Amino acid sequence: MPVEPRYVLPEPVHNEWIASVYRYRGYGEEESACAAKWCGLATRHGIKTHAALKALHLEELFGRGAGLCVPGAEIDVLPGPYEAVVRVDARRKLGQSVAEWCMNRCCELADRFGVGVVVVDNAFHYLWGGGYVMEAARRGYIAYTNCTSTLAEVVPFGGTFPTIGTNPHSWAFPTTDIIGFPIVMDWATSAVAAGRVQQLAREGKPLPPEVALDGDGNYTTDPAKVKALVPFGGKTAGHKGFSLGLLDELYAAYIGGYLPTLRGTPASNGIKGTSSFFFQAIRPDAIASASFPSSTERDANVKAVISDILGHGNDGAMLPGQLEARAAEESARVGGLTFSEAEVQELLREARNANVPGATPDAFRKL
Repeated sequence: MPVEPRYVLPEPVHNEWIASVYRYRGYGEEESACAAKWCGLATRHGIKTHAALKALHLEELFGRGAGLCVPGAEIDVLPGPYEAVVRVDARRKLGQSVAEWCMNRCCELADRFGVGVVVVDNAFHYLWGGGYVMEAARRGYIAYTNCTSTLAEVVPFGGTFPTIGTNPHSWAFPTTDIIGFPIVMDWATSAVAAGRVQQLAREGKPLPPEVALDGDGNYTTDPAKVKALVPFGGKTAGHKGFSLGLLDELYAAYIGGYLPTLRGTPASNGIKGTSSFFFQAIRPDAIASASFPSSTERDANVKAVISDILGHGNDGAMLPGQLEARAAEESARVGGLTFSEAEVQELLREARNANVPGATPDAFRKL
């Protein structure tokens, strides 16, 4: 099978292009730069399903035009009875800016209380949740986030009509000094991410079997025919994926989110169609056993646990976050972000539509 060509674009160039597209669409300098930065981070770590093309696609379909994202909006921090928990009304601000602020606030709270939580209502999707927890872990925190997706695209276990979102979960642990990279657990609770369906459609490739349903409730591998996704675990263990997807919906319901089947509905209809976020950061020393005289002994214990898991003949096993770390190393080695031919054409289309200077094929270098 022939190797598909790849093309390299320097990350600063990519980020400026994406920020320019956001500015063209009416977003301010700071929030555009923030959104582009997180798109670049996702691509650098090989997360093509939640990078720039997904971000711009979401904004185009459900952003300004639908009233679900408001350029220049400012978040509102609401009063609450607990100092370690911050409640936020995002007021439909661009999601990446909101998520960055919230994760940083969680870390500040954790420095004070050992643990910090920020919950968000009236939000617009923040894209790659793994990026926010990964960066917090690089700073030394155990971090977690979940969110409700823009649309209800996943059927409950045993069902055929989609009533919950793909609803990702993202955890990260500060293991860089122990194993060389943060352990990052990040996945949608559907059998395949919605962004993966879009990516395969763009590349002209089929889906894996039994991960998606067509309009008649039958399995399909054709991305163009997908009307719903199934929970991860499939026919035999889909209750696990469904339960974790439901967890996001219940967090959102307690926070203030409304009916999953109405999310993504234009705000002009008077219906609450926004998403909700949950963030948490924990200082490792806050949960460390008193048997550890210092962080040195604690980290040695963590390393021993990981070594035991990967021992006993498990040399070929891989830790969560290892693929992302390898992708980042590859990006550094080739001197930029890598893209397929289809991705290059789509990026150029978006940039040209926004009159971005220098958006030509010559900006890319073929590997």
